Order: sequence, then structure tokens, then C-alpha cells
Amino acid sequence: MKILVVDDEKIIVKGLKYNLEQEGYQVVCAYDGEEAVKMARDSSIDLILLDVMLPKTDGLTACRTIRTFSDVPIIMLTARSEDIDKILGLEYGADDYITKPFNIREVTARIKAILRRVNPASSRSRDVLVSGDVRLDYNLRRVTVKDKVIELTGKEFDLLDLFLKNPGKVYTREGLLDIAWGVEYPGDERTVDVHIRRLREKIEENPAEPLYIKTKWGVGYYYRKD
Repeated sequence: MKILVVDDEKIIVKGLKYNLEQEGYQVVCAYDGEEAVKMARDSSIDLILLDVMLPKTDGLTACRTIRTFSDVPIIMLTARSEDIDKILGLEYGADDYITKPFNIREVTARIKAILRRVNPASSRSRDVLVSGDVRLDYNLRRVTVKDKVIELTGKEFDLLDLFLKNPGKVYTREGLLDIAWGVEYPGDERTVDVHIRRLREKIEENPAEPLYIKTKWGVGYYYRKD
């Protein structure tokens, strides 16, 4: 599915694009309200992340304009805390709003929830992800390995989800920290090592010789290819 990300802060656009592509979305970008309106006319856009404070045409005006020709889901991004921005965004046709600074996991969760609601038929196929003996049920947030239910924390589930969707791709510790915890997270890379160790202890038959989550020495971690 294709997502349009609109923000004049290029570092935010870059971060959102990278993380959403890890989730399997196709991402296109715009940096002002006029460009956003033009790109929104593309019928293949499935959802728009739209910042409120934009040059040329502000996000609220862009949202209202887009609503004259499209019912594509829109999530407003705002750095402001005033309720008036949120109310106006919803009145102008936005489906949801997220206040900056945000956690990328919250953003992806909101996106998935809206896409499931507006297009339930296409989302049903993504309710379960299976890779060999490992099965992720997104509705129940449950993991089974060889039909045995494994209790994972939310962060462990998110990491396993990322690995299963991108088998063979090597992630650095820093990269995993940015994706799973967000670029604003003050922790260090040891946080990743601890979570990987705990995840291995839960899903691996022998954590010392893991079959699923492998180590690329000197680089990071990756999930085996079947």
C-alpha cells in the first residue's frame, strides 16, 4: 500500500519513510501543502500523513482541499498542543491526529488501524504472518513456535515482527534502536542486545545456537531465510 508523507522537516520525512518501508509500505514524499494536494490526486495513494505547519499551503487548508476530491484517509501531524488544531483537523476531514514528538510504533499502529477500518478485506491477509515454525497473530498479539504459545512483551513482539517481515536483512543495533524505540529514545545499543537475548530465550530451542535470530558479527542481527 502507498503512503504519502508530507512535512517540511526533511529529517522527519526521512525517518518516517525509512520506518514505514520497513513495514512493507511504499512511501512517497512531499514538503509543502501545494505539492501534497497535487500528489493526493494520485488514486493509488492509500493514506496521507500530513503535517499542520507547511509552507505555501498549510496542512489544514491542504486537508480541506483534498477532501473536495478524495476520501483517502488522512492523519494530521502537529507539533502544537492546542486542542483547536486537533478539532480543526477533524472538522476539515482528517481521520486522526498525532502530536509531535511521536513514537514511530504509535504511528504505524495508527496507520494499520485506519487501513484495517477502511479496507478490511485487504487487511485480513495480514492478520497472521507465518515463517516456518513461527506464527504471529496480529489480532491477538500472540506468537506460537511449533504450535506452542510464547509470551512476549510488546517490544519483543515488535522486534520479531520486523525480523519476520524482512528475512535475511541485517539490522545494526543502532538501526533497531531507532526503529523499535524511536530516534528520540535516550537509551543505548545495549538495550537492543538485552531484548534480543530475551527474545532468543523465548523462541529458540537453544539460545546459544539460535536457529531464527542470527548474529552478523561486528554488524548486528538478522532473521534466517527459509
